[in-house]
Amino acid sequence: MTDNQDDLAAVKHCNESYNALRDELSKVIVGQGDVVEQVLVAMFARGHALLEGVPGLAKTLLVSSLAKSLHLSFKRIQFTPDLMPSDVTGTEVIQEDPETRARAYRFLPGPIFANLLLADEINRTPPKTQAAMLEAMQERTVSAGGKVHELPAPFFVLATQNPLEQEGTYPLPEAQLDRFLLHIRVDYPSGAEEWEIARRVTTGEMGEIESRMSGEDILRFQQLVTRVPVSDQVLGYAWALVRASRPNTDEAPDFVNQWVNWGAGPRGVLTLVTCAKARAILHGRHHATTGDIQAVAKPALRHRIAANYAAQANNIGSEELIDMLLEAIPADKTYEKPAA
Repeated sequence: MTDNQDDLAAVKHCNESYNALRDELSKVIVGQGDVVEQVLVAMFARGHALLEGVPGLAKTLLVSSLAKSLHLSFKRIQFTPDLMPSDVTGTEVIQEDPETRARAYRFLPGPIFANLLLADEINRTPPKTQAAMLEAMQERTVSAGGKVHELPAPFFVLATQNPLEQEGTYPLPEAQLDRFLLHIRVDYPSGAEEWEIARRVTTGEMGEIESRMSGEDILRFQQLVTRVPVSDQVLGYAWALVRASRPNTDEAPDFVNQWVNWGAGPRGVLTLVTCAKARAILHGRHHATTGDIQAVAKPALRHRIAANYAAQANNIGSEELIDMLLEAIPADKTYEKPAA
């Protein structure tokens, strides 16, 4: 088989694995199909995801169930106001050799040394502990005692947070938010879904989840994402959306100048394109489209576009601003690379 035929076969395998995984998760999770898709998009795009929603929407259950279906090593950290950075990354302790009586430092790895880390209620811990995860999320390493410790591959952080309006929360700084590839909103279930949740839980009809995808599969799919072609139209559309999100620039529409405090940086374009490619292979396609860009626009940009006070006074947030951008920037236009 040629390389292209191999990739087409791999895309088909990815789509089949994705459908099997969704069926497996449906034994425990009712609905939330978009959330599951966006989490897997972040994984295949080598990124981390932040899940936000009010308590009781099964965010933690979703992540733990996903870990079982993916056959990955899984750790959970419950973030609290008294959690210390060493509780996340690990610490060095002095140990004595029983024979020589010589003492030496030994690094004891923290719970972050896992394929899949659930950072539960990450915004309930102070910024010092939040920042302890920055290096691990970006570099996939932990530094301690002058040594660098590699994290296992694949490595993902799936963090949950409660809305910032609730008591006892510490807003994540912009640098920490930007480490998350996608910011995923978990909404209330529909009426029919909530009825089914109540029926299953109260009658004990929750199924057992089996593994449908391995860590090796994920690493292969990540490599496949890099080989998915992107046309200039798709790349240009992502570029135009991000450029238009920045106030006081030539590309900015009037509503951006009026209501945006700051727009998405270059990482916004990278996120849109990479996640569009990952979504394409999930759906069995070896090419990304502008429809994929539109599908990932909100989770990719909602934490990278900040509404100003004037917008907030008019009940306009990042969600509404992204909707306006998608309406203002045509997807069928041919965008050309600007001159240097």
